[in-house]
Amino acid sequence: MKKTILILFVTLLTSSINAQIETPAPSPFQKIEQKVGLTSVIVEYSRPSMKGRKIFGGLEAYGKVWRTGANENTKITFSTDFMLDGKSLQKGTYALYTIPNKTTWDVILYTDTNNWGTPAKWDENKVAAKITVTPINMPMDVETFTITFDDLTNNSAVLGILWENVYVPLKFETPTDKMVSKSIEKIMAGPSANDMYAAAVYYLEANKDIQIAKTWIDKAVELTAKQPKFWYLRQQSLIHAKAGNKNTAIEAAKKSLELAKQAGNSGYVEMNKASLKEWGAL
Repeated sequence: MKKTILILFVTLLTSSINAQIETPAPSPFQKIEQKVGLTSVIVEYSRPSMKGRKIFGGLEAYGKVWRTGANENTKITFSTDFMLDGKSLQKGTYALYTIPNKTTWDVILYTDTNNWGTPAKWDENKVAAKITVTPINMPMDVETFTITFDDLTNNSAVLGILWENVYVPLKFETPTDKMVSKSIEKIMAGPSANDMYAAAVYYLEANKDIQIAKTWIDKAVELTAKQPKFWYLRQQSLIHAKAGNKNTAIEAAKKSLELAKQAGNSGYVEMNKASLKEWGAL
């Protein structure tokens, strides 16, 4: 009996030690995403609350780098290149740091995003951008730290940083007009030589209408006539052969062979020789 009770006690004790109590995080994590024109912008951060504390000039001292949230550094990701205060920046993920002051704030994009809070050693070489902005005093307090996307247009938005009675606006711009204009120009200009080539090769390999494939590959070769490509001509020879045009297939293969020799591409040299032999031209 005593042994049974002892085993039961040990089992209960072990279960108690292994059990984990789940409680709410003091600074809950949030992930927000906003489409600005054709650019996706994602912010990942943790949200502390005031809880009766003085925040700026108190909990967060003026003149010191702040993680702009709680826990690990706040991250912001841009799916395309973008502009900040007239400076072009590359797409990717940045750590978002700020330096609060009484009349201005510095907002910093830092290329090293693997930090719990601020970096142990600050590296100016990792500062992608540092922008000074003027905060706006609000007539009421925001209890929980908040980041927003405001004043959306097709080409820009304002990243809003809010806590206590402060709103810090950071405007960024996206290359929407450039991207849309480029897309329009491409479509209005019609398919490129690469488009024609890719479509023709697909039709050949998928055993689809070989006459359509022939039209497309001939157009691709025509569009690149000033700078002929041996791999285009190779596919032209194969498509013409499959379409029953042996003479033009041989002509294309011979051109491809000579260009491949000039380029030093032994693989295409051998493939063209094999085809020409098969077609009785060698």
